[in-house]
Amino acid sequence: MTKNNPPARVLIIEDDEVVSGSLKRLLEQDYEVEAVSSAEGGITRAQQIDFDVVVTDLQMPGASGMEVIRMLHPVRPHLPIILMTGHHTTDVAIEAIKVGAYDYLLKPIEPREFVGLIEKAAASRALLMEPDALDDSGVSVKTIVGRSAAMQKVFKEIGRIAAKPVTVLIRGETGTGKELVARALYQHSERSQEPFVIVNCVAIPESLLESELFGHEAGAFTGAQNRRVGKFEQAGKGTIFLDEIGDINRAMQAKLLRVLQEKTIRRVGGQEVINVEARVIAATHRNLEQAVAEKKFREDLYYRLNDAVIHVPALRERREDIPELVRYFLSRLQEQVGHGQTTITPETLRVLQYRAWPGNVRELRNLLHKAVLLAHGYPIDPEIVRRAVEQTSLTPQQSKPFLQAHIAEILEGAERDGATNIQSALTQWAERELYEQAIQLAEGDQTKVAKWLGVSRPTVRERLLHYGLHPGQDRIRQTQEPTHEQSAGH
Repeated sequence: MTKNNPPARVLIIEDDEVVSGSLKRLLEQDYEVEAVSSAEGGITRAQQIDFDVVVTDLQMPGASGMEVIRMLHPVRPHLPIILMTGHHTTDVAIEAIKVGAYDYLLKPIEPREFVGLIEKAAASRALLMEPDALDDSGVSVKTIVGRSAAMQKVFKEIGRIAAKPVTVLIRGETGTGKELVARALYQHSERSQEPFVIVNCVAIPESLLESELFGHEAGAFTGAQNRRVGKFEQAGKGTIFLDEIGDINRAMQAKLLRVLQEKTIRRVGGQEVINVEARVIAATHRNLEQAVAEKKFREDLYYRLNDAVIHVPALRERREDIPELVRYFLSRLQEQVGHGQTTITPETLRVLQYRAWPGNVRELRNLLHKAVLLAHGYPIDPEIVRRAVEQTSLTPQQSKPFLQAHIAEILEGAERDGATNIQSALTQWAERELYEQAIQLAEGDQTKVAKWLGVSRPTVRERLLHYGLHPGQDRIRQTQEPTHEQSAGH
């Protein structure tokens, strides 16, 4: 549990008084525990009281534990619900997670596993409910916004890993919020009262990165007039976050590997061996598997970092979070800009949900910042978003060198790696851009896009799905039934 917080509140729903009493005794020392004997009573109680964790049996007279999850999860999506079952089948486990369970336990319950899972669930809940920490401008420095299944998985992993003394690798595209995940891991660890040190590896020249990380002695190199303490020493017993670790050269990779293995460093130009105790969290947007195959990233470092991994989803993979993200950013941007209450029309929200967002959450925030300035306190409508996009997108004069550079990059890669069929790759890239801009301009009207492009509506739908641009992507892919259009032969 996070330090200095009041005890988490746990609700146990179990009709067997012996089992219920045993579980309650396991938790009473560290938690506020309440037990009820029926699903109906548990649902009522959880609606009345703001519990931090709910534990429910599967088989009970009347409603089942699965019904508890189905009833509570939609109204309390941040409430971790743990299902206990004596049915050792994967179907039960899959169904439980599918309808919103945090996790499940098989009976007979193993006490240590039970207590550990409660602790992780409570930590995950605390992460979601903790008030924002604000910087000097009043903007949150750590909030992770999102209720989608993809983000719930991230929250769950944070809750499971935060308290463990392991190195963590955070993976995800640029702009997805990897630093926020690192901060959450730090804030919910036992090191939360110690320093949190951030190093952007790609922003520091290669020649200075070793000194930045490990420090240097006076006279170690030209301009080194005094001893300097590096980031690892500054972190002390806290956490050091190495952002964009996939971009460092192999020589520095070898030195970092030695630090992770031996827990010691030497300052540049020094002989003293210095013990380091900081926990290492790293992040990258690179495909490390490909980098290892191309001998650009050390395989031994890759496996060392790969012990605990959190994947942060791209914004296009959690489109259902966009309205909440928009409201969150607008509430903070209007304070900065000083235009008072800024609203956004439902039509505009739909437009934003149809965008591909290659820059992810960071791109969304920047676009909204521009839109707030353009709106001058009036509601943000699709026209304002269009103007904001124009101001943040490349002009035709700028796009030509961009396209030339992109083609050159593809050709150079083909020459270096022996790749073939690059015309198809470039064509797909251009087609994706075409469909993204068309569906945005049409405000999601696929019939209109089909007319503009001279193709059938099913073709538009298929290409939107193919490129991840369809707003109902996850729902459509999950169903195996043919669509009405397909069954009608259109």
